[in-house]
Amino acid sequence: MTVGRVGLGTAPIGGLFRAVDEEQAVATLEAAWECGIRYFDTAPHYGAGLAEERLGAFLSGVPRAEVVVSTKVGRLLRPGAARPGDEGFFGAPPRVRVRDYSADGVRRSLAESLERTGLDAFDLVLIHDPDEHWEPAVREAYPALAALRAEGAVRAVGVGMNQTAMLERFVAETDVDCVLVAGRYSLLDRAAADGLLPRCAERGVGVLVGGVFNSGVLADPAPGATFDYAPTPPATLRRARRLAEVCAGFGVPLAAAALRFPLRHPAVSGVLVGARSAAEVAANAGHAAREIPEELWAELDRAEGDR
Repeated sequence: MTVGRVGLGTAPIGGLFRAVDEEQAVATLEAAWECGIRYFDTAPHYGAGLAEERLGAFLSGVPRAEVVVSTKVGRLLRPGAARPGDEGFFGAPPRVRVRDYSADGVRRSLAESLERTGLDAFDLVLIHDPDEHWEPAVREAYPALAALRAEGAVRAVGVGMNQTAMLERFVAETDVDCVLVAGRYSLLDRAAADGLLPRCAERGVGVLVGGVFNSGVLADPAPGATFDYAPTPPATLRRARRLAEVCAGFGVPLAAAALRFPLRHPAVSGVLVGARSAAEVAANAGHAAREIPEELWAELDRAEGDR
């Protein structure tokens, strides 16, 4: 299975950080399609199912054979009152998330995701954030997904996390097709380069990189920017601003360098970039197409090495 070098992450249209209305969500998805994006990633977690519903409605109007779609398992959704901003999402339906990495939970999660999206099947299914759930994830969730892959119900399976250590274990101890590593291979955090990326290359496991902006600070290192979904620590904000200064010296936006950085590594198949508006999609498409001088990469490496 081949994904594009840049895919659209749908957490923002599920209301990450602030609510997004239906019209804006549709415009975002349409802009992605017009820009040539054909890989879309979603999850029950994103807006308690809202992102899946919105993506599914959009995909009903495009040729399914042209699209690669991934979702995730590990969180079941159940009716219940949720506070605004629950787990970072606003404007979500009245549903609560329940962690479940059991084999039955995986099958129920997929069935419910198919119902929310209206799709017949997903191309890629990822075990989502099993940080505190290694045993059920590796003993139940992964075998359940592997069985579905063997049956042809899904084309590929993997794991998506914000850390590298457990992803390395999955690559070493299972037969996952790919990993989605978020925030750990960026201009500010290159942890994945130490072990995960080389191990994936050795095992022939694809790598998708999310969180290229570390949730915001590498898109715009302004006061109030977020790093890993929390307020950016002062020292990290200073580092991001130093990187922005280096980029400005070459006439390159920091966001462009941040988006292109992971794609330089031979183990990386593609990046996933979230957007909440057509304007953000267009900006990201421009960043993805920008040529970056090799001298800039060397200067960025030097700036991080000098800190």
